Amino acid sequence: MLLHDQTAGQAHTLTMSDPAQTAIKKRGDKALSNSYSISQKGLDVIKTFEGLRLDAYLCPAGVWTIGYGTTRGVMKGDRITKQQAEKLLLEDVRQFEAAINKMVKVPLKQGQFDALVVFCYNVGIGAFERSTLLSVLNMGRYADVPDQLMRWTKVKGKELAGLVNRRNAEVALWNS
Repeated sequence: MLLHDQTAGQAHTLTMSDPAQTAIKKRGDKALSNSYSISQKGLDVIKTFEGLRLDAYLCPAGVWTIGYGTTRGVMKGDRITKQQAEKLLLEDVRQFEAAINKMVKVPLKQGQFDALVVFCYNVGIGAFERSTLLSVLNMGRYADVPDQLMRWTKVKGKELAGLVNRRNAEVALWNS
């Protein structure tokens, strides 16, 4: 397990016999086992920015998309119902919740977790995993996260107003 040493800012690996890990487990530190879920407020932000489209379309990044931004398995010509879109949204959100719960090693407030799910829903798990945002957060630098979110406003080198608005909404969630 990789943890960041808050005093030295360096990472080290803890083994099961490491006394520091035992102490953390005894404290019940959420950094080791997050189990957060998105709130309705977070889902509403996703719905607002994704919009509902019942017919498959190409998003600005050139990916086939349907419903509230579902991309998994979507092909040109696909069509769904509103109920199917709701189900797909919840299925998609669950994978992002699980990824964030696994990757984030510091405790979060509900609004912070919601902001990260909304962000990951947009950029994907891989991009989040490789991001400076995640590294900064796992160092406990909560105050730097809004600036990190605002770095993600471009597609193919062009800043999009919709992404600026979305990032502002994520920052508002983060700060709530």
